[in-house]
Amino acid sequence: MATFNLSYLDPRTVTLTGIPGLEHVQFWIGFSFFAVCLVALLGNIILLVIIPEEHSLHQPIYILLAVLAATDVGLCLAITPKMLAIFWFGSRSMAFDACLAQLFFIHALQCMESGILLAMAFDRYVAICDPLRYTSILTPSILVWMLLVVAIRATVLVGLLPILINRLHLFQSTVIAHTYCEHMAVVKLAAEDIRVNKICGLFVGFTILGFDMIFILISYILIFQAVFHLNQKKARLRAFNTCTAHIFVFLEFYILAFFSFFSHRFGHVAPSTHILLSTIYLLVPHALNPIVYGVKNKVIFKWVAQIFLLNHKSQ
Repeated sequence: MATFNLSYLDPRTVTLTGIPGLEHVQFWIGFSFFAVCLVALLGNIILLVIIPEEHSLHQPIYILLAVLAATDVGLCLAITPKMLAIFWFGSRSMAFDACLAQLFFIHALQCMESGILLAMAFDRYVAICDPLRYTSILTPSILVWMLLVVAIRATVLVGLLPILINRLHLFQSTVIAHTYCEHMAVVKLAAEDIRVNKICGLFVGFTILGFDMIFILISYILIFQAVFHLNQKKARLRAFNTCTAHIFVFLEFYILAFFSFFSHRFGHVAPSTHILLSTIYLLVPHALNPIVYGVKNKVIFKWVAQIFLLNHKSQ
């Protein structure tokens, strides 16, 4: 008769190992991630201060940028404290329910970010392909509805993941080889049939990330067609210049997202490489986003320069 270790029946805690194979340098890796997190928090909080204050930025694209900045702050706060506690203090234990809560918030915020990037692509499409109807299409009420749909879609679909994990009772291990509670890393601990969990994870990924990426690509195909039909070279460059920041943010988000998504399910990437890159994917884009938009937008750049100049003079 088979016997099971009852300590893994409905476990109350899990253990996060950090980056397998790099335990001897995790302490120092923590400083680089801490620096990236500080840049992300500072940059995005500055955006959240500037955009409501500056009247010229009260446009749909910058309102969406402010919401994107808020999700970036949320993601940094969801992952960084526990990760740094693992790296610096060896605090690897985590309550199972807290692990599921972290899993939900990280994946829900990722999905919200994807939806916001789609909304920003739609904004650029209307601004370039139908500029005369821009203000009548992207009204404040339409913007609110778009954001509500993005938030509800992410909450409902991602909410299925921890619910399905909760139906699992028997686990072969409680050690998660990761820096945070990632869906498949937790699911693979189970000693039961996890086909439903895998299918649901793929469904959520393709329904949100796949759907958004396809429609963003369609938006930019139509945008580029409209831009290349402009007669003047200067007009083409000006129209294309309004999209460059969003294109950069879109590429960094989806390239890293799909690498992390597929390598965990189908790839044969070394665990240390996968975990390091998936952690970079969660932190680095959120530090780059405010920098990209700050450099591209003269109003934001001017505000940032004034903030740091005033701080410098006060010292």
